[in-house]
Amino acid sequence: MTWEDLIALEKDKPYYKELKSEIDKRYETTTVFPEKQNIFKAFSLTNFENLKVVILGQDPYHGFGQAQGLAFSTPAKIKNPPSMVNILKEINDDLGKKSICEDGDLTPWAKQGVLLLNTILTVEEGKAKSHHKLGWEIFTDNIIKYISENCSDIVFILWGAPAIAKIKIIDKSKHHILTSPHPSPLSSYRGFFGSKQFSKTNEILTSLKKEPINW
Repeated sequence: MTWEDLIALEKDKPYYKELKSEIDKRYETTTVFPEKQNIFKAFSLTNFENLKVVILGQDPYHGFGQAQGLAFSTPAKIKNPPSMVNILKEINDDLGKKSICEDGDLTPWAKQGVLLLNTILTVEEGKAKSHHKLGWEIFTDNIIKYISENCSDIVFILWGAPAIAKIKIIDKSKHHILTSPHPSPLSSYRGFFGSKQFSKTNEILTSLKKEPINW
């Protein structure tokens, strides 16, 4: 089974047909991010067979030109949003060196087996969570369940309450779960800083004889 096969199965379900109809309408009548061709970009960059880590986000950045279909990531030419600034700071503090993604584009992580998945895959410009409860949560829950049931020893990194709520659909007996507050400036000082989840992830991967991530 590939991501394409899995997504095709979801697209055949009644909820997805309703979701697609609504999303298509919104792309026509409002400004929606990311660009339509990038909605499933996370799946095209991270090979299912090479999946090692899942980082769950909430919904895409809603500022112009920021969202690119990967949770937390922005195109290199865009100024890093505050959450990304805090992620880069924690990597530096945790690993004692700068991230390979200082420009904010996390494509190199994705290509190493890190699925950067938002739980809602689209958003209207300037309106956070505007596409909440349209059906994306059903889609991404089904993806998470599939990973949980059909893979083993995946490291799930869950930042913030909405991501942590997904613990209930992850099999804790066969996967590794790391949680902390969200890297947003509103919550980063409540335990995201100092959580050392980048080094912890690599310790887990090394113990499994898998190649660690070059963060």
